[in-house]
Amino acid sequence: MIPTIVGVAVITFVVMRLVPGDIVALRYAGSSVPQDVIDQERHILGLDKPMLVQFVDWMTSAARLDFGQSLWTGHAVIDEVWTRLPLSLELAVVATFFAILIALPLGVMAAVRQDTWVDYTIRIFSVGGLAMPSFWIGIMLVLTTITLFGWAPPLVFTPFTEDPVANLSQLVLPAISVGYRYSAVSMRMTRSTLLDVLREDYVRTARAKGLRDTLVVVRHALRNALLPVITVVSLEFAFLIGGLVVTEQVFNLNGIGKLLVDAVAHRDYPLIQALVLLLAAVFVLVNFAVDLLYVVLDPRIRYS
Repeated sequence: MIPTIVGVAVITFVVMRLVPGDIVALRYAGSSVPQDVIDQERHILGLDKPMLVQFVDWMTSAARLDFGQSLWTGHAVIDEVWTRLPLSLELAVVATFFAILIALPLGVMAAVRQDTWVDYTIRIFSVGGLAMPSFWIGIMLVLTTITLFGWAPPLVFTPFTEDPVANLSQLVLPAISVGYRYSAVSMRMTRSTLLDVLREDYVRTARAKGLRDTLVVVRHALRNALLPVITVVSLEFAFLIGGLVVTEQVFNLNGIGKLLVDAVAHRDYPLIQALVLLLAAVFVLVNFAVDLLYVVLDPRIRYS
């Protein structure tokens, strides 16, 4: 985990320094700012130091969760991140809940009813989720609720601790639109892995002993089929933390994805570096948690 995060930090830091143009000169482009002011700004940002010294200083500060100040807002980078992170995290959790609620039952049903009209219908439903972008589904949901019910989600985000009803009413549509596409991937993975497990000898033996099909599928087959599904779900969850840029724009949600786009648009390098490092850490931690979960689901796996 540590080498991966350090490697991401090195790549991000170097790429930011290789971008053509001086960050301070670009910031004051088109204005008649004296050169001594630009030099002073570069000194404050530490850009007049060797690159290795800059990297060591940045990593030392990052270890203390001090990523400096945003060049765009002037606020501390960590404050900007913590302001947006709860919304993205909550949306990712709710969307994952919807996705699992849809994917697991339908994936199991498609595998059990293979090559029947039920299987074909579920497969068409999953292909639709893969084919339609989540932001387009979100727009259709908003138009449908406005046209049929005269209701639109609130424009101002309300934290869950202040008003749970208003909070969930704003997140339910983006969660459904994202969760549908999310569920399509998990649904197809569940069907595929469960079909492979159902052909195993121990499953045929369990059926030959007279166990009910429901018991065989749920207790014996599904548990072993869940390992690849959990991997897909975990990676999708990590992606949702910072990858819902367009969906956040559609529903006017100021999450991590929108913050990253705004930081790039404003050339806010300290904020960009912190966000990229945060998203990398999320992926690494989620994968680590899934590796530990494998031991619970499959007793044959042991870490020594």
